[in-house]
Amino acid sequence: MNERSDRMTTPWGERALTRFPEDPRDRLRAWDASDEYLLRHLADQEVPLSGTVVVVGDRWGALVTALAAHRPVQITDSHLAREATLANLARNGVAPGSVRLLTTQDPPPGRIDVLLVRVPKSLALLEDQLLRLAPAVHEGTVVVGTGMVKEIHTSTLALFERIIGPTRTSLAEKKARLVLSTPDPRRERPANPWPLSYALPEGIGALSGRTVVNHAGVFCADRLDIGTRFFLQHLPAGRGARQVVDLGCGNGVVGTAVALADPDAEVLFTDESFQAVASAEATYRANGVPGHAEFRVGDGLAGVPDASVDLVLNNPPFHSHQATTDATAWRMFTGAKRVLRPGGELWVVGNRHLGYHVKLRRLFGNSRLVASDHKFVVLKAVKR
Repeated sequence: MNERSDRMTTPWGERALTRFPEDPRDRLRAWDASDEYLLRHLADQEVPLSGTVVVVGDRWGALVTALAAHRPVQITDSHLAREATLANLARNGVAPGSVRLLTTQDPPPGRIDVLLVRVPKSLALLEDQLLRLAPAVHEGTVVVGTGMVKEIHTSTLALFERIIGPTRTSLAEKKARLVLSTPDPRRERPANPWPLSYALPEGIGALSGRTVVNHAGVFCADRLDIGTRFFLQHLPAGRGARQVVDLGCGNGVVGTAVALADPDAEVLFTDESFQAVASAEATYRANGVPGHAEFRVGDGLAGVPDASVDLVLNNPPFHSHQATTDATAWRMFTGAKRVLRPGGELWVVGNRHLGYHVKLRRLFGNSRLVASDHKFVVLKAVKR
């Protein structure tokens, strides 16, 4: 292991940590200064950790691995974060049962004595989670949020203030900051607006006027994003594809469009986000789509048999939290090539500047431009 990049120093000793899936070429750490700041704060303030400790949004399991002796509860929207947590617990010789693993779709604990929140990129996800957790918070609960300075905004503080109670911020250290809230159990909280439903606009074929359901944190939760809309206008039609995968399905509108156009298609909706897969299933069910569908939270196409799929549809992300990276897209494309039958097709939409055609040609030996505008391209690669 590289000592500089793989070991986090905590008040309770060092922890060996990596991201998931582990990649020796990846120079991004599994923690940052905000994780370190939060752990120092707990130790310096001698925060009692004997009660129920809940950690929300722990990105790679760094916080719960450091606090494993106190049997914390982790709540995450990310399958990859959960797998990283299990791997990091094992890496540090900690029994997996030391941490209770919950998703953002699971009922939260009934009582919370210490609530630690790694501030997410999505303000909607933060709102949803605080509203779900607030009933379990009591007057003596210690509530601490953490994030890098660029991740904590006035709107972030306003949410903690509105849902939890009086809120202030710490001084910044190493470009990280803490959010410190004092619970006010008498505070009247708003109703949780999530999940959110809306009708799609006209002009997108079979999906015109159809319902979309979005759980908090899913990309473009209150409207159809322009990249997906462009993709919907150029989806393959009339090809008789029986086994279809909506890879990185988000709210499921792409896979739902395929199922509406071809009731004989069997569509697998898969994403690493629990919120996304719940949204995809809700969207599919809300539209009474005939045919067969499966909804799976997982690591890309892991678990899908080789050479078993006719068509993969993909709008890959190019961010991992605050980092811009093509690692996720590359893994998705590689997985698609593995699961496609000979003659099977991968269809991808992406920003023009990302140069996905280069990766597809390198991997598949071919790439064809299906459609383009000033911002997006739709590309097709065929498995030979």
